Amino acid sequence: LLPTRCREESPVCFRLMALVRNRALRSLFLVLGWFWVGIAFIGIVAPIIPTTGPILLAAFFFSKSSDRFDTWLINNRFFGGIVLGWRNGEGFTVKAKVIAVTAIAISFAITTFFALSGAPLAVRGGMWLLAFTIAAYVVTRPTKRTSVSSTPTAA
Repeated sequence: LLPTRCREESPVCFRLMALVRNRALRSLFLVLGWFWVGIAFIGIVAPIIPTTGPILLAAFFFSKSSDRFDTWLINNRFFGGIVLGWRNGEGFTVKAKVIAVTAIAISFAITTFFALSGAPLAVRGGMWLLAFTIAAYVVTRPTKRTSVSSTPTAA
């Protein structure tokens, strides 16, 4: 069994992932982790760029390259909840799914209609197939239940 680590401010625990043994690959994963963290931070201020996907990629790369940065990401006030929810199998909220699918549709539309306007139909069709596959993956993940305040109703 892999060791677990708990967040100091809450009773949430997470299992540390096994680090890659190859030093060069671990270094590459560390660089990729920081790249995706940067993209996720841009996604906070730029509404067209999603945040969840890049931060989950960063979490994967940090989990394979550095316990220190993996722990930092878990404890990050912006991204920690996303990563913990994903690792605990909680899935995404309905709102997060709608935002993700909308961002996928918009970004792929911009790519296929503007950046790839002169590309063969097969390339543009392949892009839309990829977009559909990614969107289907997001939609089929578990849906995280949001806490609803229960107010007593008069009978």
